[in-house]
Order: sequence, then structure tokens, then C-alpha cells
Amino acid sequence: QVQLVESGGGLVQAGGSLRLSCAASGFTFSVYAMGWFRQAPGKEREFVAAISGDTHYADSVKGRFTISRDNAKNTVYLQMNSLKPEDTGVYYCAGDTIIQRVRTLPVYWGQGTQVTVSS
Repeated sequence: QVQLVESGGGLVQAGGSLRLSCAASGFTFSVYAMGWFRQAPGKEREFVAAISGDTHYADSVKGRFTISRDNAKNTVYLQMNSLKPEDTGVYYCAGDTIIQRVRTLPVYWGQGTQVTVSS
């Protein structure tokens, strides 16, 4: 069955960096668009970044976050630099066959990994 397993979350001070990984299985990873969402306490889940042939970012993370993928390893990454307290939340990996759906309501979701940025 389809699995998306996130890792790499944790506690970091403002200005620091984290790299999230998402290992995928159960589908043909290389033909899927992949993305990251996050959900802060008391807020709606929001789009962060997506990658297909190109990359897409939410305005709030442009210039600080970088999404990448390794199709040989069936893994998508999110490098997060210059972290801010408002980046705190649960980060979810997601996948779909069409990048427009990855940015809105992707079919596949991971369980999430917690990122906490202290001030």
C-alpha cells in the first residue's frame, strides 16, 4: 500500500535550519508530483512547497525553504533555513499525479513530523 513517512523534524532555535525527508513507497514515485504542507496549532493546514518538473513555494517560505527529490531513493526533501517561530507546526508530505492537486488537495498524505522553532 501507499506509504509516505516523514522524518527530520525537531526543536530548533530561530535562525536555525532543519532538513525534512519523506520516504515514499507503494506507487511510482518518479511520475508523481510531491509536496509539503504544514499545520500550526489552531490553524488550517497550508501549502508550503511542491515539486514536479519545477518547484512551487508559498510566499511565506520563498528564499528560505528548498524542496528537492531523489527519484532513485523515492524520497522528497524540504531544506528549511532561517527558521522563524511562525514556521512551527506539523509538516506533512503529500503526493499526487498532478502538481495543481498537490498544491491543493493531494491524494496521498504522510502522518506528519513536528517542527518547533523557539524564539
